[in-house]
Amino acid sequence: MTAVAAPHPPIAYTRAQHLPELMRQRILVLDGAMGTMIQRYKLSEADFRSERFAQHPKDLKGNNDLLVLTRPDVISEIHEQYLAAGADIIETNSFGTTSVAQEDYGLEAFAYEMNVAAARLARAACDKYSSADKPRFAAGALGPTPRTASISPDVNDPGARNVDFDTLRAAYYEQAKGLLDGGVDLFLVETIFDTLNAKAAIFALEELMEDSGERLPVIISGTVTDASGRILSGQTVSAFWHSVRHAKPLAIGLNCALGATLMRPYVEELSRAAADTAISCYPNAGLPNPMSDTGFDETPEVTGRLVGEFAQAGFLNIAGGCCGTTPAHIHAISQAVSAYRPRGFGAPLFSALI
Repeated sequence: MTAVAAPHPPIAYTRAQHLPELMRQRILVLDGAMGTMIQRYKLSEADFRSERFAQHPKDLKGNNDLLVLTRPDVISEIHEQYLAAGADIIETNSFGTTSVAQEDYGLEAFAYEMNVAAARLARAACDKYSSADKPRFAAGALGPTPRTASISPDVNDPGARNVDFDTLRAAYYEQAKGLLDGGVDLFLVETIFDTLNAKAAIFALEELMEDSGERLPVIISGTVTDASGRILSGQTVSAFWHSVRHAKPLAIGLNCALGATLMRPYVEELSRAAADTAISCYPNAGLPNPMSDTGFDETPEVTGRLVGEFAQAGFLNIAGGCCGTTPAHIHAISQAVSAYRPRGFGAPLFSALI
């Protein structure tokens, strides 16, 4: 006689308790690209520095994460534009705010402070736009870092690594603590090109939640880098899911690297593989196009229609945009997906006790 495993108890979230139920009622909308919007402001080196970092020895232009300290008005304005466009969830401007990533700018000592500030800005914007019938959620964004624990940076030395698991774990713990202390509702481990990096982030989140007594929903989002259907460290979409499903994420998804047209078969594959988990998807606005205002070739109408087709096919619980998307894209996505029911996902593992 085959033994049947007992179901896991529901997760009792201490923040965003109603998020799982909302995801069963309708497809939720995530915001769009932060970098695309920052480019519109044409900020100078002086904007990135402000008075505080005026004497810093390294160039800081391009360190978009630093703007939460030096131009918080810009970041708040972008958050509010996405919320006005219909986003239910906005991401903190913290994609590269780990000590590992900030080391490139000589700002690793400011990582915790930057994450707290990023979370507070997103939280304030959400509070401003939340209503009883449309609550808004701040997602603490944890990016992949510019280093990889699985792949050698030296083609002549396959065993070489420029970062290890413990370094990543410690950096992610510091980042997540800053985001938690700043008031985020959930965590989003995103743009994963190396599953080992993601595992370090997952380990750090679990460690932090045990230490703090808080339990937040976690969304995990991988990146298919080319037409092979694999992430950079070599896994297929299904293999990637089975490598991280132990984390019991509220949602698993894909973002970046591809536009919606090229991403569709991989979202469909993930939707089949992760039957008991919600699915998120936020593609780029098509392919890079330097002649476009956003640097990508899809208009809001095109992106909205394509993501709407995902919703019509029953793939989605969360939809949004990545590189090249703007508030206009998010508005178009919001309108397109509102016509469709969300994909069903398993209540026993991932519902909150509410």
